Amino acid sequence: MYELARKALKLAEQAGAEEAEIYYAANHSTGVNFKRDALENAKDRFSEGLGIRAIVNGAVGFASTNSAEKLENAVKIAVAEARVRESDPDWVSLPSNGKYPQVSGIFDKKIEALELEECIGYAVELVEGTKEMPGTLPTSGGFTRSRGKRLILNTNGIEIEEESTAVSGFVDVITVNGDTSTAYDFSISRSLDIDFFALGKNASDLALKSRGGIKIEPQKTDVIFHPFAFSDILEEALAPSLDADNVQKGRSGLIEKIGEEIADPELCIYDDGLIEAGIETSASDDEGVPSQHTTVIENGVLKTYLYDSYTAGKAGVKSTGNGSRSSYTSPPSVGLRNFVIDYPQEDIIANTTSGVFVNTIIGAHTANSISGDFSVEARNAFTIKDGALDKPVKSLMISGNAFELLKNITGAGFDVRKVGGIITPSIRVSGMSVIG
Repeated sequence: MYELARKALKLAEQAGAEEAEIYYAANHSTGVNFKRDALENAKDRFSEGLGIRAIVNGAVGFASTNSAEKLENAVKIAVAEARVRESDPDWVSLPSNGKYPQVSGIFDKKIEALELEECIGYAVELVEGTKEMPGTLPTSGGFTRSRGKRLILNTNGIEIEEESTAVSGFVDVITVNGDTSTAYDFSISRSLDIDFFALGKNASDLALKSRGGIKIEPQKTDVIFHPFAFSDILEEALAPSLDADNVQKGRSGLIEKIGEEIADPELCIYDDGLIEAGIETSASDDEGVPSQHTTVIENGVLKTYLYDSYTAGKAGVKSTGNGSRSSYTSPPSVGLRNFVIDYPQEDIIANTTSGVFVNTIIGAHTANSISGDFSVEARNAFTIKDGALDKPVKSLMISGNAFELLKNITGAGFDVRKVGGIITPSIRVSGMSVIG
């Protein structure tokens, strides 16, 4: 593939590109899914392709292809697109060759060597785990393993290749006797260290405990958000305002807030592409900028936005290594790496006199990413009484504002989880509006 990528780079220069970048990505995944307690399908999926960025007179063109035979045509399209676009006065350059850090824990040979039968076996473990708690039935779920390879070359000397692996499992369950309740659990890892049986068991246990929910009166109270719930709020209501592109286009609630205290003084948030075995860990971002540790909020004070090469050039600062792509078919944009929430940890439920504990939420995607306002439906919620989970709550709406939420954090649990690229414990927030 090096030969094909280098050929594309040379073709772009020959076609008149002043700068060019080739992004190659390949992925092999095996997915095993089940409905109820029966295997539904088991599939191997392969994807492979090249994305080409070409720059002519400060204008950027892009094209992609998954066919070696169509490579030359894709390069011509990228260069031609750059020629017909107006010059972008904010364009500076593609990143230049840098020193790449060593990262660890992102490739597991055991995952690479998994046979289909073993993948099916892990999916069966999920189902068997749900049966450990009589009275529930799995409605859906599955196991996925993936192996990816990435190569980035550009005319400024960037040349980096990397391989990675991952496995994940999820399961949805429903109670089958008496009051109906549902629940799910999910886990993802870079290595084969997930207890899939326990994942199924935990989901069933939560569904059973959620039966017989009570109604509660509208009130303002302490709410403890499980990592699943808190990560959804962060991703949908807060993260967009840290995106330098949104800041530069006036679509952020944090414009001109650098250096201001925007959160509880004990809260720190950092974005780190170097964390061992992180889901978003790699030696570089998706443009070839070396990965780094970026302090976003320190002791409640906003320190920086998150930048890719374009937004960094526009702002006259250094990229934070947050160039991200969903696939080879799209150019890079600003994205989170490993987004870590750091707050003094405690036995958070035991230290809460009264309030509500929320496992998951629905509707975070409807949050206003500029104002930070959100209104979500809580699932698998419980009242807290005298430092213990008390009664399940039948239905609960929670409304608030992501920026106010940061100021009202009062505690964090020991239960740190990786929810994709967001790494967070359970978080307690005071004065949340809840409606039963």
